[in-house]
Amino acid sequence: MIKILFVCHGNICRSPMAEFVMKDMVQAAGLQDEIYVESAATSTEEIGNPVYPPARRKLAEHGIGCAGKTARQLRRQDYETFDLLIGMDSANLRNMRRMCGGDEENKIHAMMDYTDRPGEVADPWYTGNFEDTWRDVNAGCRGLLEQLKREAL
Repeated sequence: MIKILFVCHGNICRSPMAEFVMKDMVQAAGLQDEIYVESAATSTEEIGNPVYPPARRKLAEHGIGCAGKTARQLRRQDYETFDLLIGMDSANLRNMRRMCGGDEENKIHAMMDYTDRPGEVADPWYTGNFEDTWRDVNAGCRGLLEQLKREAL
């Protein structure tokens, strides 16, 4: 089983969107027994809080639920537990490497590296634009799933 952890700053917008979009794609592909997905934060600011309401609404627009999800912080042992740790932006990646004690096994990657437009996932916390975030997350998850199907499954 391949275990994926999506990570952003607070775990209330981008990373839970990625978690639930990926879970939906995995389910649709019939791969739920082969791919496990979670999400986490690099900060402690939102620990225990649910997915941010506009992020929940954007997922719901696409028929994807996220009930029960609450923010949690990335832990050092997550590096051992997960095969891939996917960050949403350069600050996330920097903090992930620091919190995990480095990246000797090359498990930490940028979400947009799985797309044809590398860069950072739009942060709706600052822009208020959840459509751009949806587009980035959807493209990143689709690209990641395609790569996993080609390489690992």
